[in-house]
Amino acid sequence: MSDTPPWATFGERAVHLPGPDALVLADLHVGRDAASDVSLPLSEGVDLRERLAALLATFSPETVVFAGDLLHVHGTVPGGVHDTVEDLLAAVASADADLRVVKGNHDTMLDAVGVDSESFVELDDGTVVCHGHELPSVDATRYVAGHQHPAVKIEGHRRPCFLYGPEQYEGRDVLVLPAFTRLAPGTLVNGLTDGAADSPLLDEPDGFRPVVVSEGEALGFPALADLRGLL
Repeated sequence: MSDTPPWATFGERAVHLPGPDALVLADLHVGRDAASDVSLPLSEGVDLRERLAALLATFSPETVVFAGDLLHVHGTVPGGVHDTVEDLLAAVASADADLRVVKGNHDTMLDAVGVDSESFVELDDGTVVCHGHELPSVDATRYVAGHQHPAVKIEGHRRPCFLYGPEQYEGRDVLVLPAFTRLAPGTLVNGLTDGAADSPLLDEPDGFRPVVVSEGEALGFPALADLRGLL
């Protein structure tokens, strides 16, 4: 069995699905910069915009899906968040792509920044993109989600990773994306056990395989059940 899904092409913290020609990224958490207890700004907006633009230039997708937690905003919208969201929307529009936004558990104020959302997105090939904080409410060919912010420690270094679960939910493939924001440290999956994950899609994680993108190459690892204690 392949350690990487044959139906996906990996980018930096995002995935392109050639079948429906869709670029999917999750957990941008716009506003996390303002919420961070730091003395210097982290240039969140510039970082998100430039990395999204690079992915759009590489894949030229017909559709872009933000798979939940576009925002990291509670109560009020911090300064700069509107501008960052507008820049992200403009980047997608300038690439002649259609944008669809899945509502995540942090996305309680999307209306305040003028963004419409859906509980899930079903693509032309039957792929369902959901956030992953709750189980999917619809049957699909496969599921792509975020929410977990997976990361794996390799030789002492923490790396953001994808988790590929062949036939792991209702006999369907699952792909969990790392957080697109680089302000999230990620949740280590090396020792992830049953019932310990934030996402119910990972309640039984043994069959999921980490995928790490390094210098543009997707490196697939064996299933988590076989990795415990090895990395």
